[in-house]
Formats: sequence, structure tokens, C-alpha cells
Amino acid sequence: MSRAIPLLTPAQLWRLLTINRVLIRHGLDEVVFALHLFRPLRFLMYLAPWNWFRRHRAGRGERIRKTLEDLGPIFIKFGQMLSTRRDLLPDDIANELARLQDRVPPFPVSEARAIIERSLEQPIDAVFARFDDTPIASASIAQVHGARLHDGREVVVKVVRPQIQRVIRRDLQLMYILAQLAERYWPEGRRLRPIEVVQEYEKTIIDELDLVREAANAAQLKRNFEGSRELYIPEVDWDHTRRDVMVMERISGIPVADMAALRARNVDFKRLSERGVEIFFTQVFRHNFFHADMHPGNIFVNAEHPEDPTYLAVDFGIVGTLSPSDQRYLAENFYAFFNRDYRRVAELHVESGWVPADTRVDEFESAIRSVCEPIFQRPLKDISFGHVLLRLFQTARRFHMQVQPQLVLLQKTLLNIEGLGRQLYPELDLWKTAKPFIERWMDEQVGLRAMIRGARKHLPRILERLPEMPELLHEALAVQSRTGHWQQAELLRLEAMREEIRRANRRTTLVLVGGALFISAAVLASFASLPSMLGITWVSWALGTAGVVLMTTGLLRP
Repeated sequence: MSRAIPLLTPAQLWRLLTINRVLIRHGLDEVVFALHLFRPLRFLMYLAPWNWFRRHRAGRGERIRKTLEDLGPIFIKFGQMLSTRRDLLPDDIANELARLQDRVPPFPVSEARAIIERSLEQPIDAVFARFDDTPIASASIAQVHGARLHDGREVVVKVVRPQIQRVIRRDLQLMYILAQLAERYWPEGRRLRPIEVVQEYEKTIIDELDLVREAANAAQLKRNFEGSRELYIPEVDWDHTRRDVMVMERISGIPVADMAALRARNVDFKRLSERGVEIFFTQVFRHNFFHADMHPGNIFVNAEHPEDPTYLAVDFGIVGTLSPSDQRYLAENFYAFFNRDYRRVAELHVESGWVPADTRVDEFESAIRSVCEPIFQRPLKDISFGHVLLRLFQTARRFHMQVQPQLVLLQKTLLNIEGLGRQLYPELDLWKTAKPFIERWMDEQVGLRAMIRGARKHLPRILERLPEMPELLHEALAVQSRTGHWQQAELLRLEAMREEIRRANRRTTLVLVGGALFISAAVLASFASLPSMLGITWVSWALGTAGVVLMTTGLLRP
């Protein structure tokens, strides 16, 4: 049963009219008239004056991107999230949505100061020796200002936009209404599951509003890469971090997309691109905690040592984790793929529960082979990990694979890292770089290392319980002894019940046979008065006597 579509409030109705106006401006009125509900009115699109003189029409992906940019920050972020769902979107739309830039005009510095003072419960001058009124960056959720603490440390201050929760809630409610309409009236609505897509977006954007959560993510990543030359994470200033204000160490580096500046510093691009891949696989298969928003705007390079460059990361609002089973199946999938063991890939999907248990493995194997064999006709270094994963998910969808949010985040991150790596060094052999990580992880899970790691993990708990072992052993033996006596008594009781049932069956048989003989004697006795059947009297008397004896024996027998 389809859920009821709620009535629009005046504010939502006005926002919906604004959306329609933007759709028309970018030539997307055809989207509205493509809905089953409005299809009978499709002729109005051709009568509309704005369509009379329109000569050039951009591609649908570009028109959708420009529409989302005009609708504002919440729709921009929605488009960015939607661009990661390549299992749902055609490539032309997904590629255009990936170009969405989260650039929003800054809000007044007076409001930023007021939010900081309210959150930290003290004047801004008491917290910072210097606070820069001009923001460093301004995005849909928050903006960032430079500052200096009284102890001389240079920091950045991230401040959540005022009233952003209200704006988000308003637009989310409208998105749900549009998603319900699409699911009900759009032929593709049920397959693309727009309501679930909006739910996924809601969770992501609401999480990004909590800067304490983002700071905790940053702290975890920093611990994971402590002392590493691969990735540097800025330090969180917990004393001045609240839900809508976060203070972090200020870092300086070259934006990773600034190729000219990196070349001017003679940065080793091969080492830099390989290091990006190593960071990704380290996060996924060693730490199981990965930065899931590693687009070029969030990554910088420390080029003090050009031959050994270090990545610097910011913006930790979106992170991903995998369960141990997902980790294992993902590693085995990659390994099986690059060995062209499609049977194992199909089996792994069924074993993991990603596809229904009744899926025919041979059919699934055949579908995967038909998709992936053309890929492997190219040199291994030219094979895209991200696109292999994407093709895998698209094929699995035909076999009713349910959306795995953690895998969608992983796919998005892998595509970002891979695209960045190939931009820095087009000859990057991703498989050569990734293979040692996957092989080592599998060895750690099923080999000698796994046994040693398991023993090391459980040894402290075993040693802690060692003094209790004699008492626990005694209790276990006592329980076993009591259990043995109880089981023996139960067996004796069952045997007695069986014997009683056998005796009851014998008594019942005697009574039934005796009764049958007695009834036969009575039937014969009814003919005893006939002159030709005088001998029947003696037969009936004998049968009757035998029947009475048998019934008496059966009733009285113990």
C-alpha cells in the first residue's frame, strides 16, 4: 500500500513553485510532464512561450546540474550524494552531478561571532588573540575562519550556518514529497527507490551538522596515522569544540588539484599517486575507518620533501566503516576478480547475503563474466578498480542485490582516489599498488598471522581468568556428573515407559480378540433354535467361553 502524500504548507508550496520556475528556466519542464500524473497535459509544454524560441538545449545532465546549483546548498549536496549512486543513474547524469561545487556565499561575520560566543559561553576575544573576519571557505553547512589562540597556535574555526537546521528540514520534507510522487507516478520510480535515496541523504546531512562528531572522526583518523609519512590529520582543540563550532590546527599545503604548483616544487607524482592508493587501502583493510569525502577540495600536499610528499586532509564529516564480513568478502572479491574467478565472485555475493540465497550461482557467474571479460582485454594498469566495483554492483542489481550504504561510500571514495591518482600519474598501475594490501589482509585473516593475532588478542583475557581455572574446571566436572546422573535416570524412566506401553498393547490385544470371539459366539447362538443347526450350540458355547477367558485375562493382567 502506498503511503499518503501529505498536504503542502504555504512555505512548501512556495518552495515548490520556485523549484518549478528553476526547472522551466533550465529546460527541465519535460521532467514534470514526463510524470504519469501530468502526461495528459504534455501538450502544454509545447504551447509554453519559453519553449518557442529555444534553439540550443544542453544535455540533460548539464541542465540537471545547473538546476541544482540554482536551487541552493541543500540541493547541491543532494546532487553530490546522488552522483555516487552510479548504480541508479545513467553515466551522463552521474558525471555532471560529480562536477557540482559546494560554493555558497558566506554569511555575515557578525552572525559567526555570535554563534561562537554563544556556544563557547565567553567573548570571542577571550578565546582568540586574533579572529579573521573574512572566511577562508564557505560551504552549504558551515564556513571556516582563520584565528590565533592566545598561546600562539594558528587554528581554523568552523561554524555551522545559522538556521541551517530549519532550512534543511524544510527542503527534506519537500524532497520526501517529490520522492513519493515520483515513486507513485514515474515508471522508473519503484526501481530507483527515490524515498530510500532521500532517507540516505537525510542521515548523511544531519550527521554533518554535528561538529563534535566530525571532530571525533578527525581524532580517530589522526590516531590511526600517528607517526605516518603518508597522511597528516590536523589536531582538534577539544576545549573549544562544540556541536556548532569546531577549532582545529591550521595546516598549510598545496591543493592537490594545483598541478602547476606541484610541478614547480618538483613533486614526485608517481610516489604521490601511489601513496594516495596506499592510504585508501590502509584505511579500508587495516584500520577499517576511512575518510569518505576525499575529493580534491579536501586534500592538500606537503611538498617540503618533494621526493617523499605527504598528504594533508580536512573535512571529516563523512567517514565509512565495514563489518569484518564485508571486509573479507570485499578483499576476496577483488582478488577473485583479478584472477578472473567469476564463480568465486558469484559465490561470495550469495554467502555475504548481498544477493538472495536462492540466486542461481551459475546464472550470476555468467552475467558477471559477460560484463567483466571485455574489461580484462585491456592492460591491467588501465583497468579502473572503481568501475569494476560499479559494474559488479550494477550486475548484482539485476539479481535483486539490496543497496549496501557502506559499499556505496566505499565506491565513492575509491572513485575519488583512483581519479585523483590517475590525474597525478596517468601510468598508475592500481592493481600493482593494491595487490600487496589485499594479499596481506587475506593472509592475516586465514593464515598463520591470523592464528597468532587471535592468540595475542585473547591472551590477556585468558591470563586474567587463569586463577579461576581450577574452580571453573571443578564446576564443569560437577555439572557434567550431575548431567550424567540425570541423563541415566531419564533413560531408565523412558525404558519403563516403553515396557508399560508394550504391556498395555498386549492387554488391549487380548481384550479385542476375546471380545471378537464372544460376539461371534453370540451370533452363532442366535441360530441354535434351527433343527438343522443343533451342533452350533456347542461351538458357540466354546467360542463364548474362550472369549470370556481372553477378555478376563487381558483386563486382569498386570
